[in-house]
Amino acid sequence: MPSARADLSLFASALAARLPGQWTSTYRQHPTYPDQFGTIDRLWDRGHVEYIVHQYVLGHEAVLHGRDGQHLYVTDRPLRPGQFVVAPLSPDAEPHHFVGVEEPNGIVVPNNPVRAAARIARRLLPRYELALHAVRRSLFDRPEPPHRRAAPQVDQTVTLTWYEDGALGTPYKDVPEEAREALYVHGFQYVPRQAAFLLPASYGEAGRAVRIQAVALRLATAGIGVNLRHAKPTAPLPPRPPAVARPVPALPAAPAARAR
Repeated sequence: MPSARADLSLFASALAARLPGQWTSTYRQHPTYPDQFGTIDRLWDRGHVEYIVHQYVLGHEAVLHGRDGQHLYVTDRPLRPGQFVVAPLSPDAEPHHFVGVEEPNGIVVPNNPVRAAARIARRLLPRYELALHAVRRSLFDRPEPPHRRAAPQVDQTVTLTWYEDGALGTPYKDVPEEAREALYVHGFQYVPRQAAFLLPASYGEAGRAVRIQAVALRLATAGIGVNLRHAKPTAPLPPRPPAVARPVPALPAAPAARAR
């Protein structure tokens, strides 16, 4: 589990001072793992930044606040001490306002504020501004969601089973298609010979607990529940009866030779 870096707050402040326009920064620590989801639930990214924030326990975050409701999420890039990740946060709007809007996604930046600000201004902010404009236009054009016939309610769940050897998994055929990516992103591996998604025991109890919680939170947003259960213990085979020695039948005596 990567440790929180002490330079994030200073980096975010220096970065805000170098971005075009007026930007400020706020810094927040996360005493517990669920605390980090308060901000990343608004993350406007479907790439590697979303993967990082759901795959790792992050001890802190910074948010940059710009003009016209622009907000940028900044945090460590795990295992890469020379880099940070920056991603936009979505505006406050209803789900139908994002339909057809291309997500701006986040980028990786170096821990040099000058170079990082130049990369954000060149690659991230133009996409972010276009996406914000599209959503705000949708707010004006479609204030109410389009009328649709209510779809039949389907109770979907993913059942994860603890097996006797310590593995945790679920059959591939039992996983809804929209849930498979979430399992893969959070460390589950598809094992063809077993036709199942398995979470390796090598993550340890704490690591697997973090990944299970992240999967449950992500699938909940799609209306999919997660159940945990233990596999039924395998019944031992009945003992074999003791071997019994059988007597070997005596061979018949050879006939006596007749005298001549």
